[in-house]
Formats: sequence, C-alpha cells, structure tokens
Amino acid sequence: MGWPHLLAQPQFPLSETLRPVRAEPPCTTMCIIFFKFDPRPVSKNAYRLILAANRDEFYSRPSKLADFWGNNNEILSGLDMEEGKEGGTWLGISTRGKLAALTNYLQPQLDRQARGRGELVTHFLTTDVDSLSYLKKVSVEGHLYNGFNLIAADLSTAKGDVICYYGNRGEPDPIVLTPGTYGLSNALLETPWRKLCFGKQLFLEAVERSQALPKDVLIADLLDVLNNEEAQLPDPAIEDQGREYVQPILSKYSAVCVRCPGYGTRTNTIILVDADGHVTFTERSMLDKDPSHWETSTHEFTLQS
Repeated sequence: MGWPHLLAQPQFPLSETLRPVRAEPPCTTMCIIFFKFDPRPVSKNAYRLILAANRDEFYSRPSKLADFWGNNNEILSGLDMEEGKEGGTWLGISTRGKLAALTNYLQPQLDRQARGRGELVTHFLTTDVDSLSYLKKVSVEGHLYNGFNLIAADLSTAKGDVICYYGNRGEPDPIVLTPGTYGLSNALLETPWRKLCFGKQLFLEAVERSQALPKDVLIADLLDVLNNEEAQLPDPAIEDQGREYVQPILSKYSAVCVRCPGYGTRTNTIILVDADGHVTFTERSMLDKDPSHWETSTHEFTLQS
C-alpha cells in the first residue's frame, strides 16, 4: 500500500505515540457530521448506524482517496498527504468495528506549535484500546492541541455498539452517547448553529424514510443533504465564535456545503451499518481541485466484531 510507517504501528501509550508535528495552517478546517445510531434496531430492515459527513479543506491540500490500509488492510479511510502530517485522517472505520471522526473547533487564533489533530483518528483506528478509554487518554493531553471534537466508536454485532465523544474546548471528560441522532460541526456536539440545525433536519427526514428506500436511493438522498449550499443566516453564534476570521466567508461557510474560491467541501462520506453488521462506505470526492469534477466510490464489508 506504500504506507510502511502505518502498516506496523507499535502499540505504545498515547503519550508516547502522539508527537509534535508541523504547525497548523492559518485557516482551520471546517467540517460537518450528522449521525443516528441504534445498537438494537427493532426492525431487521433498520440501520444500526447512519452517518453523513463533509470534509471542508483547501483544494490544494494533498490527500488520498478512501481505501483500505494498515495491518491486514483492515482500516478504511482517506489519508492526509500534507507534508509533516502524512497518515492523519478525518474519518475512518475498521473491519474490527472501530470508527472515529474528527472536526476542528472554530477559533480565531491557532497555536502554530500545537500537535496535528488528524493523528487522533488514525491512532484510535490502529490501537486495541476501547473508545471511552482512548478518549480519556486524549483528554489528558487535550491542551496540547488546537480545538477539536472527536467521535470514537466500538461497533460490535455481538456486544452492542458504543459511541463516545470528547471535545477539548468543552467538558473535561468524554461522554458515552445514548442512542439517538446527533449533529457536529465546528463547535461542541449539538451546538445549535443554524446550518447544523438545518442540515440535521434534512438528515432526519432522509433517515425517517430509510427503511422504505433501496440503499442506493438512501445514499443519494444523504448526498443531497451534504451538498445543500443554502446559507443559514444570520447566525450570531458562528460570528461570535469565529470573530474576524469567519467574516469574509460567512455567507459561504454558513451552508452545509461550503463553496469558496480554493476552499470548501471536498469530500462527502456516507457510512451505513445494518443490523447484521454489513458496512457500506460511500465516498464522493473532488478531483483535480475542480468543484465540477467528482468521483464516487463504494466499499462494502462485514464487521468482524
């Protein structure tokens, strides 16, 4: 796979494996995630997990499309190829049932000496530590990073699914989420930014139809949600949190799908996990830094847990 530094990762304590990397760019990445989980769905046709996520980033930042990597090719994710941050990621899932997703916390000033946040996802996906224990370790070193939100999950057909959350600009301890529907953008989990509330409602409408729809139609509906460019203004909460940094792009950034010159939504990801542990991972990615040129790929597998 061409990733020797990732294929055989030793299992050291978190404090030993997380190392300082090159400073963050002056503009923080924007992303949005909607997900609904029900570890024990009543209906056989229902999904245990439905997740829809956008990655917003500079078009020029190099990255690898989602594919399998790691020991025995058991991890599926896109990968950051930015110099000094190779191997980090924003969203990934393993055949063993480990899933993690990251968003950055919008802040006007970034610490250029802070550790890279993308490794928080890859470290979880490559360890045997459970989600809550991992986030507890991360919380101890949370002050070493610029603002972030991290979702970590253990998906197990036999034991039941556990999804946990930690944000280093919120409460000091991670939490175990109760089954339900959640939205996460660039503030803390469920912070009611207008675009998050708007997108979550669209997501809920698609999810409510999910059992009656063929899988490909559900995926198409969720992709439509992720590509909605309607600005949700005014939003004093975003303006207050982002201050002068967010003002020039506010009209674009206040939409679920962000579209600015040279920056915006580059990747849509849909993850479906059914009652039997069958995973469908669909990624729609921008190619050649061109917002009119996209490629869609789908990977399917069954959880081994």
